[in-house]
Amino acid sequence: MTRRRVLTFPDAGLRAIAKPVKEFNQHLQELADDLLQAMRAAPGIGIAAPHIGVLERVIAIEIPGGAGPSIYVNPMVEWSSSETARYDEGSISMPGVTESIERPAAIRIRYQDLSGREQTEAADGLLAVCLQHEIDQLDGIFWIYRLSKLRRDRIVKRFGKIGNVIE
Repeated sequence: MTRRRVLTFPDAGLRAIAKPVKEFNQHLQELADDLLQAMRAAPGIGIAAPHIGVLERVIAIEIPGGAGPSIYVNPMVEWSSSETARYDEGSISMPGVTESIERPAAIRIRYQDLSGREQTEAADGLLAVCLQHEIDQLDGIFWIYRLSKLRRDRIVKRFGKIGNVIE
């Protein structure tokens, strides 16, 4: 298992749309392992394959105090609540800064597991936030683009001030 480099904002790869996974094989298992390794090293609680430069629809999530890591292949939100909740979000691709984002409080997703079997999962709280955040990333929506332009500009400036190069 090779440690993969995490892309850093404003890398264009963070705005690219990931392609659906069609083959459920050893490559997919290795990608899942690489995602977990990169996420834990960051450290973070969620990661999408585009964070490590792989444009495939795979995410890994490991919530503190949860049941362990979960891998979601080709995830999509099939239902979301009208009730919303605010959480502070950040990214391993933009370390050191967070901002409050409002999202649906509960969701249900459809995805495939590493064997290709169809699954559904309902989530609320932090897991719902993480799933929505990482699915956005698969769709080429980096989390700061959920903020107003003013708030986005402020966070980019803060990110630059803590020693990160922004091109």
